[in-house]
Amino acid sequence: MIKIICVGKIKEKYFTLAIEEYLKRLTKYTKLEIIELSDYNYDETKTVLEEGKNILSKISDKDYVVTLEIDGKKLSSVELSEFIDKNISKGITFVIGGSNGLSKDVLNRSNYALSFSDLTFPHQLFRIILLEQIYRSFKIINNESYHK
Repeated sequence: MIKIICVGKIKEKYFTLAIEEYLKRLTKYTKLEIIELSDYNYDETKTVLEEGKNILSKISDKDYVVTLEIDGKKLSSVELSEFIDKNISKGITFVIGGSNGLSKDVLNRSNYALSFSDLTFPHQLFRIILLEQIYRSFKIINNESYHK
């Protein structure tokens, strides 16, 4: 099972349609749950702390937590597929933080810090990128055409 915890709601219909498409495609391979949490608009420190508390409330002790961080390890699509294949039995929880980043408590809970790029992406768009890469990983794992 894969869980994606993300801060912020999707407002644009075109993003929602893309997310729904990848969720539909992924049902063939795994159970996937997206947990949307509210974002806050306090000062930066309080926002990160409150969002962090909400994120941690959705993580169980047994979850294998992968935080998406700009300074995390970069993997190729093949390496990501190997990572997912190796850890899927543990129940992978991907965490996409808010625009101010992740709290120290969330970072400390992380089992693996992953980066997709040195670039900064809008959080709504990044959710689609993550879903596409998870889908691509399952195509690679199952030796199905798509990923080239």
